[in-house]
Amino acid sequence: MIDLTRRSFGAMMLASVAACGRTVPVTELELPDVDQFLDGYGPMPDAGYNLPGIPSKYLQGVNRRMSGIYNGEQGPNTLDVDPFAKFLYHVKSDGRTTRYPVGVGRAGRSIRGSATIKLKREWPGWTPTRNMLRTEPEVYGPFRAGIPGGLRSPLGARALYLFRGNRDTYYRIHGTNDLESIGNSGSAGCIRLFNQDAIHLYDQIDVPMKVHIRSSDESLRVDPENYERGIELPPKIISPEELLGPEAEATDRPPQFDEA
Repeated sequence: MIDLTRRSFGAMMLASVAACGRTVPVTELELPDVDQFLDGYGPMPDAGYNLPGIPSKYLQGVNRRMSGIYNGEQGPNTLDVDPFAKFLYHVKSDGRTTRYPVGVGRAGRSIRGSATIKLKREWPGWTPTRNMLRTEPEVYGPFRAGIPGGLRSPLGARALYLFRGNRDTYYRIHGTNDLESIGNSGSAGCIRLFNQDAIHLYDQIDVPMKVHIRSSDESLRVDPENYERGIELPPKIISPEELLGPEAEATDRPPQFDEA
């Protein structure tokens, strides 16, 4: 079996592979020939949507889903998130794990500590939070009325909603069409996965489920080889016309969708 926190795993991966914030128009996504897709990351129909595949250039090295032995510090039936190494571990009861590459928040914007998934949804709609509108109005203001669920939603194909007690944190673990954000820091704080990985994870878990977010000390202790993997990406400003078409010009109507 594979030790997912050792340098040998990274070498093996390199040999085998030759919103919560930024929103990307679907028309910008590349659609290469089907034989270029890696296993588990090809196009797929889902709930009436034709989900594009993930080009292999975004899946290089460790930046893809893998299963192996869990070497972290959390108990079974937990999601263990490392925002510094940019991985999410689904810890199984038998000591194994599925590791997913993730995108996380820019500096100072990531959720910290522990939370519980109490709700999960397929193809959720998205509305920017009040804090998003206050801190980055140039990015989120045009979308204050929300974006309906679908291929263009910043929450992607699936969303897992994080709570502390009975309080919604407004942080999510969710899919994304912003492919370059996976393995990097670029969101407003949520935890992103490739849509194919978000669907895979969604189908594996039951709610409620504990979520642990590693500290920098824990990340260095458990996975020093991947500490501070990736780069910090700037916000990408896209107009409603680019994202949804000219008929979707923002209005002042109240939000109609879930906050992200």
